[in-house]
Amino acid sequence: MQDERSRISDRRRHTRNRMYRYIYNAVTPVTKQQLANALGFSLPTVHQNIGELMEAGMIRPGEMQKSTGGRPAVGYTVNEKIRYSVGASVTSTSIRILLTDIRQNEIDCRTVPLLSPEGAKIGKQIAAELDRCLADHGIDDGMVLGVGITFPGVIDRRKNTIVLSPTLKMKDIALSEVAEPLRFPVFIENDSTCGGAAEWLGLSPEEKKEDFVYLYLENGIGGAVFINGRPYVGSNRRSGEFGHMCIRPDGPVCNCGKRGCLEAYCSSLRITRDLGISAETFMQEVRRGNEQYLAIWEDILLHLSIGIDNLRMAFDCSVILGGYMSRYLEPYLERLREMAAGRSPFETDGDYIRLGKYPSRAALMGVAWHFTNEFISGI
Repeated sequence: MQDERSRISDRRRHTRNRMYRYIYNAVTPVTKQQLANALGFSLPTVHQNIGELMEAGMIRPGEMQKSTGGRPAVGYTVNEKIRYSVGASVTSTSIRILLTDIRQNEIDCRTVPLLSPEGAKIGKQIAAELDRCLADHGIDDGMVLGVGITFPGVIDRRKNTIVLSPTLKMKDIALSEVAEPLRFPVFIENDSTCGGAAEWLGLSPEEKKEDFVYLYLENGIGGAVFINGRPYVGSNRRSGEFGHMCIRPDGPVCNCGKRGCLEAYCSSLRITRDLGISAETFMQEVRRGNEQYLAIWEDILLHLSIGIDNLRMAFDCSVILGGYMSRYLEPYLERLREMAAGRSPFETDGDYIRLGKYPSRAALMGVAWHFTNEFISGI
C-alpha cells in the first residue's frame, strides 16, 4: 500500500513538474485549455495542479487571453520573484557578480577588483559583495537558492579541488576554502563550461540539437564542447582547454609555462598586461588606425583563425565565440571567417563561426542556472 501511495505521489509530482516547465518555457502566458491540449492532461487535472502551483506562489495570473466567444480565459506565467540565483566569476583581475531571478532576468550585475588570489579570501570577498548586493535590493537570505562560482581552471570533482588555474597562479586549491565563507549552497565550475551552457540555453529547440564548440576569450582562453545537447568534459574534466593548444612551438611563453599556446596570442592579457592598457582603449586605438595596435590586432586575428580552424578540423561543427573579448569581433567577423576558411582544404566559407549571445555574462548566467535548474527540477 505504501508503494502504491508513493507511485501515485511520484506521478502527481511528475505531472506538476511538466506543467510548470511548460509554463516556464512558454513565451506568453498559458491558459488551462492550452496546457491540457499540449500535455494531454484532462482539464480537472490541469485545474487541480494550477491551484496547487498558485497556492505555492510558483505561478501567477498573466494577461487575459483573447476570447473567441464568452468570457476570456486567464493565462498563467511563472512568478519570477519566487527565488533568486547568484553567479560569480573570478578572473585574474576582478570578481563579477550576477543576481538573477528564476527566469534569469538580471537584477544586479557588478564588478569589483580581485583583492587576493587565495581561495578563502576570494570566498570572503564574494560573500561581502553579495551581502551588499542583497541589501541593496531588499532580498532575504531565504530567497537565495545558491551561489555558483566560476574559475578559469580545471576542477576535479573527485578531489573537490581546483587542480590548476594558470591565469590565477592557483594549484590544488580545495573548493571548500572558497565555499566556507558563504552561508549559501555553493557550486564551483570552470568558467568556459558555464559560458557554453549559457549559450546552449539561449539556442532555439532546433539549434539545441546541433553540436557546437564554444571558444571563451577572456584574460585566459578556454572552451567547451557540446555533443547531443550535453557538455563533453573528458576523462579528466580537461576537455575544452583550447587556450593551451599549441599553435606555434617557438611562440611566446604562456601562463601555463609552455610556449606558443593560443592563449599567449589571443587572450586579453596580451593587451592589458603586455601593453598596460585596457582592451577598450586598445580597440579604440585600433579603430583610429594606430599602426602599432593595428599590427597587434592583425596578429591576434591571424592566430585566432588558426585556433578556430583547428577546432573545426577536430570537431567538424559550429564554433561559437564568447567571453568579453568577443564583443569586439563583430566588425571583423566576416574577415575572420574568410581567414579561417582560407586555412582549410574543405571550407569555402566560414559561416560555421558565429558570435555568442552573451559576450560579457555567459559564465555568470551558466553557473547561476545550476541552482535555478535544481529548483525547477524539484517542483
